[in-house]
Amino acid sequence: QAQLAESGGGLVQAGDSLRLSCSFSRTFSDYTMGWFRQAPGESRRFVAGIDETSSLTIYGAAVEGRFEISRDNALNTVYLQMNSLKPEDAAVYYCGALKLWRWVKIQSKYEAWGQGTQVTVST
Repeated sequence: QAQLAESGGGLVQAGDSLRLSCSFSRTFSDYTMGWFRQAPGESRRFVAGIDETSSLTIYGAAVEGRFEISRDNALNTVYLQMNSLKPEDAAVYYCGALKLWRWVKIQSKYEAWGQGTQVTVST
């Protein structure tokens, strides 16, 4: 069964950095991968996406310039490097997989999701 699993979340202070990882089944090695986040009482929102060859990346406006997405298909892992964290970045972060790059920002187009990892940012 194709799976994804996030890790790396935790409690950090504002201004700190954190790197999230998402390991995925080999099934998804040729899929576009995306990160979304969901804060309490809010809907899940797009954070970043990367195509299967790492040729294309895209970011949500709230994280542009602070976060960086990357992937290592040899390790079947996608990463989210988060820098200059702010309290408003606190959320559960999810990685997902979808076949077509053009839908990378559309949550409903994703075929699989991980269970999420909590990121908490203190002031």
